[in-house]
Amino acid sequence: MNFDLSDDQGAFAEAAQQFSNQELLPMAAEWDQKSIFPKDVLKAAGDMGFMSLYTPESSGGMGLSRLDASIVFEQLSMGCTSTTAYMTIHNMVTWMIASFGTEDAKSQYCPQLVTGEHLGSYCLTEANAGSDAAALATTATKQDDGYVLNGAKAFISGAGDTDVLVVMARTGEAGAKGISAFVVDAHADGISYGRKEPKMGWHSQPTRSVTFDKVKIPASALLGKEGEGFIFAMKGLDGGRINIASCSIGTAQQALNQAKQYMSERKQFGRSLSQFQGLQFKLADMATELVAARQLVRYAAFKLDQADPEATAYCAMAKRYATDVGFKVCDQALQIFGGYGYIQEYPLERYCRDARVHQILEGTNEIMRLIIARRVLSDGVDLL
Repeated sequence: MNFDLSDDQGAFAEAAQQFSNQELLPMAAEWDQKSIFPKDVLKAAGDMGFMSLYTPESSGGMGLSRLDASIVFEQLSMGCTSTTAYMTIHNMVTWMIASFGTEDAKSQYCPQLVTGEHLGSYCLTEANAGSDAAALATTATKQDDGYVLNGAKAFISGAGDTDVLVVMARTGEAGAKGISAFVVDAHADGISYGRKEPKMGWHSQPTRSVTFDKVKIPASALLGKEGEGFIFAMKGLDGGRINIASCSIGTAQQALNQAKQYMSERKQFGRSLSQFQGLQFKLADMATELVAARQLVRYAAFKLDQADPEATAYCAMAKRYATDVGFKVCDQALQIFGGYGYIQEYPLERYCRDARVHQILEGTNEIMRLIIARRVLSDGVDLL
């Protein structure tokens, strides 16, 4: 068993680190303060292949494994958590269309999505269907040679500024089996967007509600078959949990790096902070838990790549642990900075704000515990 990165993975990480340092890190604070959605930088990320990392090569993507993509997202998030988190959502949209879409849909949408020329949003959550995603009420009714969408989605990343939507809607019975997935032109007649939500973090990407009022879409917009939408959504969420966990790891690593540097430079009581044993122990715990979280994320990504029957449970474990540890490390780094950590001149407060939502999205960490517990308690299942 070799835990070292392969030569290819090292090259991916180096390319992502260089892009992160040059394109994301210098502007992250301004994007946060002014709520700028950096479409030009996202297009540049597309030119590098970062907007279609695990999209199949047959649709123009990089065709990387989820483990490879995790390594890239970790590096990118060290430059800007919020922007990288949006990239992970776009990647999921592009992968879903390329993997389950009709040939017409693939040819219509994938060429612009893989390059970042067009941007995508993922529309699953509703006001009354958050953790209970199978209770969604948006409908897609057959009409003539297509469907008509009616309903509303909430907390949609990029909404109002993106070009393509992947929408989960009910085509049949109540529950998960009645849900189908569709790819929709974000500018289609009948689609309207709510206000840009004023959020605690993730300021470099807009979040809005989306309303569908008699939106006509062709039959070719259906991804897979009717009733398969929830299956696709769960497959997407397994990978999404790895992605957002990776963003937490990268953000926490950057916070740890900042804390280490600050402890070496800052002096109190005649000596540097790095000489105080209490702070040394704090830094040691932060580093230890971060390394453990990183290895769990990569192990879960490996399980997902191998189509392990328990991959969903491992992805839930990784998401729960990494996002909790990620926020904790950012919070402890802020504590080391003291009052300086609380002001916007330093990035620590932004790291905390951006990392906090990771414990909520892609399934709350409470739901992750529920997924894990059910598998642990199932007969014949051994996750150890």
